[in-house]
Amino acid sequence: MLATVLFTDIVDSSARAAAAGDREWRGMREQHDAITRASIARYRGREVKTLGDGFLVTFDAPARGVRCAQEIAGSVRALGIDVRAGLHIGEIETDGSDITGIAVAIAARVSALAGAGEVLVSGTIKDLTVGSGISFDDRGTHELKGIPDRWRLYGAS
Repeated sequence: MLATVLFTDIVDSSARAAAAGDREWRGMREQHDAITRASIARYRGREVKTLGDGFLVTFDAPARGVRCAQEIAGSVRALGIDVRAGLHIGEIETDGSDITGIAVAIAARVSALAGAGEVLVSGTIKDLTVGSGISFDDRGTHELKGIPDRWRLYGAS
């Protein structure tokens, strides 16, 4: 099926956990998770799973996915946390409650290239959100590990 795939990740989570201590970090993570889940629900996403200190989410529309990622990144800053987020849209396979496929791998690679507080998207997402009011800044072309070709990426602003 066709889906917008979002990966989020807390930036420098191990260092943050070590500095804060287990109890304080657990509390921050619980707040982060609650904020993230509220945004996912508001934008009608589907939480596929958590991945350590991040989330894998799907949406049936790319603009909702981008706006959700922007809201998460902005909201968790109040906790002193930065997240990186990456999105791509493509065909995915379902494997029970999990998802697989090249589109999932591309979204993961895009997310890995995002900076602190950044929502990075593939050109496919940018092209499909024309008219949505979302602005993008060109981040150039990149090789995505294990993915053929070079990919133009954009920061959602």
